[in-house]
Amino acid sequence: MAYKIKTTENDRSVIEFIESVESLKKKEDAYRLLDIFSETTGYPAKMWGASIIGFGSYHYKYATGHEGDAPLAGFSPRKAKISLYLATGDEEREQLLAKFGKHTTGKACVYINKLADVDEEVLKELIEYTVNVQEKQNKNQEL
Repeated sequence: MAYKIKTTENDRSVIEFIESVESLKKKEDAYRLLDIFSETTGYPAKMWGASIIGFGSYHYKYATGHEGDAPLAGFSPRKAKISLYLATGDEEREQLLAKFGKHTTGKACVYINKLADVDEEVLKELIEYTVNVQEKQNKNQEL
């Protein structure tokens, strides 16, 4: 059976999704993140799957043959923490994260409790870094 990708760009309303966030503080942070990501990436916000707000897109293809599309950068105001979808690491990313503020990292995400815990200017640098890395990788895959 073929693998069905759940996290695809769709026409759901970003504003309606943010309005559905139960926590008032997370909702406020989501609106601020919407502004930061929109201004920094230059891309409009789009829903990806049921709960990811993404900006721009790129195509990926793994050695296994699995391929698909993903947002260049994005975020999701989840119940426990806010997930930031940023490029995975190299030394430059690690240096930025060292200045970022209170966060944890997973395989491909950076998690924050609230926006006030982090430096917004460093977040903008991380977003710019992410867009540059993803666009460069996408161009290299096209060659």
